[in-house]
Amino acid sequence: MKALLSRSRAVLEDAVKAREPIGLGEVVSEAALQTRVDRKFLLRPEEFTAFAARLGDAFRIMEIDGLRTFRYESVYFDTRDLAQYRAHRQGRRRRYKVRSRTYADTGLTMFEIKTKGARGATVKHRREQDMQDAGRLTPANTEFLGNVLAEEYGERMPELGPVLESTYTRGTFVSPIDGERVTCDVELSYADTDQRIDGPDLIVVETKSADGRGVSDRALAELGIREVSMSKYCIGIALLHPALPANRWSRLLAQRFDAVGVS
Repeated sequence: MKALLSRSRAVLEDAVKAREPIGLGEVVSEAALQTRVDRKFLLRPEEFTAFAARLGDAFRIMEIDGLRTFRYESVYFDTRDLAQYRAHRQGRRRRYKVRSRTYADTGLTMFEIKTKGARGATVKHRREQDMQDAGRLTPANTEFLGNVLAEEYGERMPELGPVLESTYTRGTFVSPIDGERVTCDVELSYADTDQRIDGPDLIVVETKSADGRGVSDRALAELGIREVSMSKYCIGIALLHPALPANRWSRLLAQRFDAVGVS
């Protein structure tokens, strides 16, 4: 299956090596969009090459210790009956995602909660954690999550546990002018305790801007590439549990995720 994914990785590597770098410190200070409008797109390799060319010279590539693409490892938490998966499937306003994310190439690991704010904007709450705590709901993480849910939604924290592991390789385009970012993910893989599924030969492009109408959004529109309703977490759960209702993503799964590899 990995041989099928090499085209997406190759075009991503070609795109990131041709640009000026931006360091993590600049990204954090100038482009830390914690409240933002996120839009997702699924691009074929040839579409991605055309898109990267349209971004122009304003966007730089995040670089850390000479690396421009990075391996991400995430563990998602949900209830036994997957309450948050169901909340996303039903489009509830008060929904959230809870995950532990590890940046494998740099050794940084974060505990994160993503909630929905005003006008559908995504709000990310995060705290750094020790590497030994990656993928765990430690007392400190539990307290942090409880405070976020109480403040954002007036809710108490349910009983959560790890339900999904996700890995992928990411390159990040950053505009130092206004903080707009474009993340580009390839080689998606999902796993639980029973199986692993590798995603298709596509690039998941996510634009992150203050209003959802950034330079990257306009470039995609000019190429006729439409936004998709997609959560990597929900797609992973639907792929690993095909008996679960997935009506919100059924067409996307049938059209773009029909040739996945299972092991």
